Amino acid sequence: MATGELNPNHYQAQRAAKVVEHYLNTRYGSPYRLLGLHRVHSGNAEDVEDSGRKYQLEISVQEIISNTTEKCSAEVLFPRGGQQRSPQVQASCEELLKINTTAQEEALYQQYKMNKSLLSAQYLPDSYGHIDPGMKPFWHLCIVASSFLMLNESSENTLYNMAQVANITQLATENDHLKFDCHVVLHEMVSQEIIHWKLLFTWSPPEGVKVQQMEQLPHCHHWEKPPNTN
Repeated sequence: MATGELNPNHYQAQRAAKVVEHYLNTRYGSPYRLLGLHRVHSGNAEDVEDSGRKYQLEISVQEIISNTTEKCSAEVLFPRGGQQRSPQVQASCEELLKINTTAQEEALYQQYKMNKSLLSAQYLPDSYGHIDPGMKPFWHLCIVASSFLMLNESSENTLYNMAQVANITQLATENDHLKFDCHVVLHEMVSQEIIHWKLLFTWSPPEGVKVQQMEQLPHCHHWEKPPNTN
């Protein structure tokens, strides 16, 4: 791994920046706010004694739903050692957080809190890349929940995308959160491995997404192939 100034288009800078995307979604993502890496402007890497490798990045982050972009600084530390540990990330994008989604989130919450029938859906998106407009907030919610998983699993040698929600089911709950069980399909771009995970998570407008359980599933041969996620 190179140290010093990095080519912003090179894999080292891109992988570290993708980790920042996952981190930002775990902190700020919602059914109506989804953050994605837009561009890496510059990067620097250094070995930190007894700690790991630290990346200093200047990136542009896009709020995908409103198509708004902001430039921000980020720092990613990949811990040293044989055991997989989550990267440590520092980043903020204050301008993107000013986009007010409160009314939309509250309306969605009330609709599905009061529904007598619980939500259930499969294949978001389907093999043609289509998602029913009414299901897009739940696609976004699953991306946010998967960001906790992708952040946890990321290293300097990985590049994760969520490819598809194989299924999502709303569960009955007596507290103030909506609760979901979902099966997500991740694409690890370096190894080209397709990985299946089961996630149990809750969401409410004041509390955001809280992941309660993460379980890797055996490889599935029968599932609807998602569109290309490159």
